[in-house]
Amino acid sequence: METEIELKLFVSPEFSSHLLRKISESKILQQSSRMLGNVYFDTPEQILRQHDIGLRIRRYDDVYVQTLKTAGRVVAGLHQRPEYNAETNSTIPDLTLHPVDAWPESVDVADIQQQLQPLFSTDFERQQWLVAMPDGSQIELAFDQGHVSANGQTTPICEVELELISGQTDALFTLARELCTEGGMRLGNLSKAARGYRLAAGYEGDDVKALTFVNVEPQDSVETVFVNTLEHALGHWHYHEQIFAECHDLAALSELKNALSLIRQAFVVFGGVIPRRASALIRQELQWLEGELQWLNEASNIVAIQAEKGSLLKKLNTRKPLLQQLDARFEALPTASDMLQLLQSARYCGLLLDLSRWILSRGWQPFLDDKMRNKLADNIKPFSDSALSRSWEELQDVFPSSRELNRIDYFDQQPRLLRNLMSGMCFAELYDEGKRSYFRMPWQDLLQGIEDLHQLDVVRSLVVLQGDEEDQAQIEKWLSRKEESLIHAMDQTRQMGIELTPYWP
Repeated sequence: METEIELKLFVSPEFSSHLLRKISESKILQQSSRMLGNVYFDTPEQILRQHDIGLRIRRYDDVYVQTLKTAGRVVAGLHQRPEYNAETNSTIPDLTLHPVDAWPESVDVADIQQQLQPLFSTDFERQQWLVAMPDGSQIELAFDQGHVSANGQTTPICEVELELISGQTDALFTLARELCTEGGMRLGNLSKAARGYRLAAGYEGDDVKALTFVNVEPQDSVETVFVNTLEHALGHWHYHEQIFAECHDLAALSELKNALSLIRQAFVVFGGVIPRRASALIRQELQWLEGELQWLNEASNIVAIQAEKGSLLKKLNTRKPLLQQLDARFEALPTASDMLQLLQSARYCGLLLDLSRWILSRGWQPFLDDKMRNKLADNIKPFSDSALSRSWEELQDVFPSSRELNRIDYFDQQPRLLRNLMSGMCFAELYDEGKRSYFRMPWQDLLQGIEDLHQLDVVRSLVVLQGDEEDQAQIEKWLSRKEESLIHAMDQTRQMGIELTPYWP
């Protein structure tokens, strides 16, 4: 068995000229070019897929190699999977070629053997170089161009794979960093096999999903939960990046931003045990990216107002002009093309590479003293109780029941409320689900109320564009009534939230 450790990078065909220039600057030990044909197999019920197992027979020259890949780990483009290879003389799979312990205990290998059938194929030209890195590591760099085929359908392959042959995983990130200096590439979370399964299933796109709670176990250490939080957010980020790249779905981009917010908040929550100087450059780049995506707030507000043909504005005489003006505002925002350019930019790719490298190499460790190491090794529960208590004290301070708040007050506290809800996502699974949900609900409702106020503010900004004074007065009166009703409901929600008993410790 070997453990395949590689980075996948999606590129355009035009990337080849940049790639060749970069390779000419490297120390090349070997190079080759060949056509590769691969057929992937599974049962009609896709039992292998259900166990995150891939089975293929690869053909090159007159050689056939059967490969079994079992469940592994993917962190922002870095794939780590156990891999079993065996030469064969047949195009029909023989599962006995792989060791018995390669299979999960729940899998009936003999039964699967009887049901196997071809599911899809990948055919591509592979240009390959063995690169010697300055630290002594050796990396196989492959540039693949071809297509995936299933059920008469095809989808293109154009990607770079960096596989660690010997040496340190860090070398993969060093080489990838050098390749991304001119942009035009994106970290790949989908293998060729994953794309083949999609095609075979008649894939029409993944669903946008809300950010879920981090998976936490009571026995976990503080450091384990910190890492799990970052990896959880990165997975959510990468999943929605792929959706946006394929479908240009604005909601997917908003979920990417939510993942980014969770990562930024993790640095705050764990800031007492992870020195700030250890993450300074990464936090700076995360802040840059959040700024690049800030326009999404306005876009989401406009989309919400336009929902159901602008039913929110139905009582206004100027409904149609307002909708036209909203269209113009939306058209002035960054386009899908602008965002795709951002996702393929050198700075964006560099941020993901640096963050992934930092997580995998435990980049904070050199900055720790013994006291901090001991704190990171402590059980998560006391740390969580303390973090949530601090968060609760902050909410009580900025949302006191005795104080009247206007829309500007609510706007000012929205970032703090969002950060506090994000803090809860790091530790939620440690506590009783019913009590947790009951406690978080009014604060989530309050956050939604603030977002509704922002929608009204978008309409307010258009009042001056209405030429008729009577129309302006009607809109102002409508806004005042809507705002008063909304803030009254929010004040009640705030009062309810403040009076709740925390679900911890």
